[in-house]
Amino acid sequence: MTLPAKAFQRWLQGIAPDASTADVCRVSGIKRTTLAQQLVRGKISVSTVVSISRAYNINPVAALADFEPYRELAGPPRPPRRCELVSQISTPDLLRSLLARQAMDPARRSREKPPALSPAPHATSVKNWVDAIDDGEVRHRVSAATGVAPQNYSAQLTANRLSPELAVATALAAGVGPAGGLVATGLITEEEAGWPPDARQAALDSMSDGDLTALAGDRLQALGKVLRRQEHDQAQTEKIWENLG
Repeated sequence: MTLPAKAFQRWLQGIAPDASTADVCRVSGIKRTTLAQQLVRGKISVSTVVSISRAYNINPVAALADFEPYRELAGPPRPPRRCELVSQISTPDLLRSLLARQAMDPARRSREKPPALSPAPHATSVKNWVDAIDDGEVRHRVSAATGVAPQNYSAQLTANRLSPELAVATALAAGVGPAGGLVATGLITEEEAGWPPDARQAALDSMSDGDLTALAGDRLQALGKVLRRQEHDQAQTEKIWENLG
């Protein structure tokens, strides 16, 4: 999803009225040729707005809310659901937490510091986030609202990516905070989305041993399917090369 250059220039004039294009590129770390090309095409990438807003100490969520496609981001941040927070914990972190619990005396758990979590996002954060908030009909509602074919939407999830527009549309279709998907895609940080500090750790700590074990098992099963598919594709590729050779 891109943003109209005219709307971008109005926004930029509002936050940095005296800055030249060279100034903006220097403070934001964007190449001048990159921004120039986007301006010529009349299409500005969302990541450009995010980078510039950070450079000028503006919350990226608030910055995007100035543009029509992202008006839903305006207003106070909505707290994430526990399922969203847990979806942004990587599978290795879940397994480390599970093993740490099993090795720890239950009486000492409240005193022991849990293993530190890796920063979000992770290797399957987008698909995990959608699965966590999906009531079984979210994909259909997103397709109807955006016109994106379900198979194209699924293809993005398989690749663990989602355009910013679809991420926001998915959140709205699921009735969760609109910034959650932008965290899952890595466009913005948890802090920028207004998630409380250590919210993911608190969500993990609130899970029972049984729920954590079940979730870790589901994650491993999904990972196993991906690895088997990759191994099958690799075997097919090697077979083709052997036949050609």
